[in-house]
Amino acid sequence: MRIAERIARLGTETAFAVSAEAAAFAAEGNKVYPFHLGDMNIITPANIIEAAVKAMKDGKTNYCPNAGIPQLRETLAADVSASRGITYNMENVAIQPGGKPTIGKFILALMNPGDEVLYPNPGYPIYESQIEFHGGSPLPYGYIEGEENFELDMDAIETQITSRTRLLVLNDLQNPTGAECSSAEFEKLAELALKHDLYVLCDEAYFDVRYEGNSSSLASLPGMAERSVILYTFSKKFAMTGWRLGAAIGPKEIIDVITKMNVNDESCSNHFIQYAALEGLTGDQRQAKQILEILKERRDTAVDILNSVEGVRCFRPNATFYLFPNVTEAMKKKGLTNYNTFRKTLLKETGVSVCTRLHFGRAMEGEKNFYIRLAYSGINTSEIKEGLGKFKAFIEG
Repeated sequence: MRIAERIARLGTETAFAVSAEAAAFAAEGNKVYPFHLGDMNIITPANIIEAAVKAMKDGKTNYCPNAGIPQLRETLAADVSASRGITYNMENVAIQPGGKPTIGKFILALMNPGDEVLYPNPGYPIYESQIEFHGGSPLPYGYIEGEENFELDMDAIETQITSRTRLLVLNDLQNPTGAECSSAEFEKLAELALKHDLYVLCDEAYFDVRYEGNSSSLASLPGMAERSVILYTFSKKFAMTGWRLGAAIGPKEIIDVITKMNVNDESCSNHFIQYAALEGLTGDQRQAKQILEILKERRDTAVDILNSVEGVRCFRPNATFYLFPNVTEAMKKKGLTNYNTFRKTLLKETGVSVCTRLHFGRAMEGEKNFYIRLAYSGINTSEIKEGLGKFKAFIEG
């Protein structure tokens, strides 16, 4: 087989490989505590499910407009405008089959081969994959442990910018760290974007998965709405991960290009699911609020246990459903010197399945600390207590 050369540049979402290992371990009769994959074991609110069924029965099973049904685009534009303080209308919205397609379409729309793209590392691995696959030059930037959460390594962003740097990918309320930009960080990023004429992908998948305070958007700053595309997804807020529906929201000129890609890639997003999403935005919000209450309880349970473990320290992020504890001293205590050995030993000895920092990008030069990522979206509080109790016993034993 003569596979196209570009495929060698295509990465993957390595958390799925960890999932396969955990499944194989469970198939042998072992108990697994699945902290590895950011899926959700919470059912989609009933009113959203009922709206999808009704739409199917009403015949919404055919093609629909390439950019999405007008009702959803108008409603989503109004919702995002209100929460970000930006004026969007339906022409600024292109519905997508999930949040992930916005990443590739943003890059295809704005990056030429050889252009440089700043992206977070550790970060969602699809950023780097799509940059390299489409012939770009990826420029990774990292995070530093602050007092209450991780902070952007702003020097790593600023010092890498050259005349070839075209794009910046920002995942605020970040996967995997849970990092959240401060006002000062937003202002500095906006200054750099305007100074160097950078277009920005604002991946805001977790904007509404928030337990305290209010989320903010880089696109809200002066001059940034004109050069930012917001990645929106229904997956997290409404527990719709398997429904595959999201949106690209930004300047009409870019959204028109993304809509043209819709025509070429998938024609349109699922018709009847768009009516379910419309119900999610406009209907009864009680079950959506319950999702947040469940996730908050899980977060607090996990953080409290992790911070009680000798050699582990963990921030309590105000948003997302991820934790990124520093396990450097815990690994030393157990005599484990690399990520893979630690992860596999942890699974074998405790059943706790996690991803490590290396599942979110290659280690940066000078990294000395070790981190694991725990997702608590797919594991009940009782199992969090049980699994992390075994984790604690293993580390301290």
